[in-house]
Amino acid sequence: MGKVYLVGAGPGDPGLITVRGLDLLRRADVVLYDNLATPALLAAAPARAEKLYVGKKRASHAYSQDEINALLVDRAAKSDIVVRFKGGDPFVFGRGGEEGEALAAAGVAFEVVPGVSSALGAAAYAGIPLTHRDHTSAVTFVTGHELDRIDWTRLGHAETLVVFMGLTTIGEIARRIIAAGRPASTPAAAIRWATRPDQQTVVGTLADLEQRIADSGLRPPALVVVGDVVSLRETLSWYEQLPLFGQRVVVTRASAQAADLCESLRRLGAEPVEAPAIEIVDPEDFQPLDQAIERLETYDWLLFTSRNGVDRFLARLDQSDRDLRAVRGRIAAIGPATAQALEAAHLKVDVTPEEFVAEGLLDALAKHPMDGKHVLLPRAAEAREILPEKLRERGAVVDVVPAYRTDRPAGEAQLADADWITFTSSSTVRNTVEALGVEAVRRLRIASIGPVTSRTARELGLQVDVEAAEHTVEGLLSALVQVLD
Repeated sequence: MGKVYLVGAGPGDPGLITVRGLDLLRRADVVLYDNLATPALLAAAPARAEKLYVGKKRASHAYSQDEINALLVDRAAKSDIVVRFKGGDPFVFGRGGEEGEALAAAGVAFEVVPGVSSALGAAAYAGIPLTHRDHTSAVTFVTGHELDRIDWTRLGHAETLVVFMGLTTIGEIARRIIAAGRPASTPAAAIRWATRPDQQTVVGTLADLEQRIADSGLRPPALVVVGDVVSLRETLSWYEQLPLFGQRVVVTRASAQAADLCESLRRLGAEPVEAPAIEIVDPEDFQPLDQAIERLETYDWLLFTSRNGVDRFLARLDQSDRDLRAVRGRIAAIGPATAQALEAAHLKVDVTPEEFVAEGLLDALAKHPMDGKHVLLPRAAEAREILPEKLRERGAVVDVVPAYRTDRPAGEAQLADADWITFTSSSTVRNTVEALGVEAVRRLRIASIGPVTSRTARELGLQVDVEAAEHTVEGLLSALVQVLD
C-alpha cells in the first residue's frame, strides 16, 4: 500500500510551490491534478508517472468528488507515491479535508503538504495587503457559491473580506453587504489568474465592481477582495509593473537548456512558451572525439564555442580511461556561459573574447602564437568554418571533432498568441521556419542573441526587432527589457 500526498500547487506562479511539494511531484508514481494546477509544474513529474486530470470547472466536472476519492484509494493500492495536486492550498476551499476523510476511512496513509492559498497569492501580486496596521486587523475568507448559507449581516462588517469563486455572484454579494451596513464606497477588487503573467485586476467599489467586471470582460477563475486595503494597490502594485509583464515569449532553445531562460522571463513578468526548435543529440560517430581524447596531452589549445561542446566533451572524457589530468593545453571559451561550464569542472579559462562570436574569439587569440600549435575544437557537427580556417591560415594544426549534433525535435512548436519569439542560434531560426513557415514567424516580434543569428533570420526573410548587445541569454533579456521600457 502506497501513500497519498495532498499537495498544494500554489496560486499559479510555479515558483511558489513548496520545496516539499516539488520533491514529491518529482518522485510521484501517480499525479491526480485539478484545473488550477500549473502545467509548468506538472512537467516536473517523471515521464513514467500516470497523470490524470480530475479537475472541476463550474459547468464541467471530469470526475465527481466521490469518484476522485475512489481513484485515490485505488491508486494508493497500486503505487508508492500518489500526489493529489491541487491549485492553491488543499485545506482552503480545496476539498482536501473531504479527500483526507475518505482516505482515513479506507485505511490509506496520507500527508497534507500546504500550498500558498490563492487568497494570499492574489493579494500579494495585486499589491493588496490583507492586513495593515493603519487599515485592518481582521480577514475573512468566504465562498461565493451558496449565498443563502452565509450570514452576510455578520460577515458584511469584516474589515477585509476575500470571496472565493464569487465573480459571477459579486453583484448580489455586494448588495447584501451594503444592506448589512457596509458603505457602498468601500474599495473592492477582482483578480483573475493571480500570480500569472496574464493576471488581470479590476478595481472599483462595492457599488460599481459588478459593472466594472462586466465592462472588462473578466471571467472566472477569479477572487474578490473587499476592504480599505484595496486602496493601497496604487502604491504597492509591483507585479504588474514588472518590465515584461503580460508578454508571451516563445523560447526556442533545446528543452534541456530552456529552464534558466524561462525562469528569468517569469521573474521579469513574462509568460514563457516553450517551443524547442532544436534537440541536442549524439554525433553520428564518436570515434573522432574519442581519438582526440586519447591524445589529449598533445594539444596546445582547446577551444570551446558552446556550453553544449563543453558538456559533451566532458561526458565523453568521463567515459574514457583518461581524466582532466590529461589536459595540458591552454583553454579558450567563446563566452561567459561556456567559460562557466568549464570552470564548474575546475578547468581554468585562459581566453574569453569581448564579443562572443567566432570573430571575437579570433581577435582574442590574435596575440597568441599559433604557428605549429595543435588545436582541438570539439563542437557541433555543423558549424561555421571561419574559426578553424583562420587559425589554419596562421599555421595552426586544427582538429575539428563533432561532439554533438543539433536536430529538430519530434512534434511541432505552437506559437499560440505569443508576442515575441527568441532565437539563440541559427539552428533555432532555421528549424522554426522549417517547422512553422516564415509567415507564422513573421507575426511575432523577433529577439536575436547576436549578429550571426540575426543574419540567418534576415536571410530567411524575417525582420529582427531587437538584437542583444552582449551575445548571451542575459544580454537577450536585457535587450527585451530595454525595448519594452
